Amino acid sequence: MLKIGLTGNIGSGKSLVCKVFEKLGIPIFYADIEAKKILDSSDLRPKLLTAFGADIEDCTNNIIDRKKLAAIVFTNKEALNKLNSLIHPQLHIEFKNWCLQHEKEAYVIQEAAILFENGFTNLFDKTIVVAAPKNIRLKRVMERDGASKTAVLARMENQWSDAKKENAADFIIQNDGQELILPQILKLHQLFSNPNF
Repeated sequence: MLKIGLTGNIGSGKSLVCKVFEKLGIPIFYADIEAKKILDSSDLRPKLLTAFGADIEDCTNNIIDRKKLAAIVFTNKEALNKLNSLIHPQLHIEFKNWCLQHEKEAYVIQEAAILFENGFTNLFDKTIVVAAPKNIRLKRVMERDGASKTAVLARMENQWSDAKKENAADFIIQNDGQELILPQILKLHQLFSNPNF
């Protein structure tokens, strides 16, 4: 079974590409969704409170207030690195266990926003970057999230540049509104499904 890492900067269209792979019957491990589950786990809460302070706790619901935590980590790379160091070891275990459940598949995909930034590449046989120009991504995210340009740009600062990600990837899917994405996905699907690949 091949393990494929799929990433792309915010607003690139990673989710859309993953939905197409899912329609083709490919299992997708959504790292960001799994990370949120880990974040909500009672085991991690004491470590998070120690690292980021009691203000991040939603005492009414006995959970971490993700908005308060996000406000800290999205503007502070050191804080973001600290958060990642707490979550990622558990995330790796979850992915490994998930792969065991899908070992009969030709390939599986993990979708992760910051795959390269966190040195996740050693988990995968191949990597894909979904790419789109920054101005297009900015517009998409502002429309999708109702966020200000400043807020979106701040989030973009925590990710590698498009060029750096594209240079690190084995494959690139262009989602710039010019090139059709379906033929690009189908080409990769055929490639990864080939037992001789």
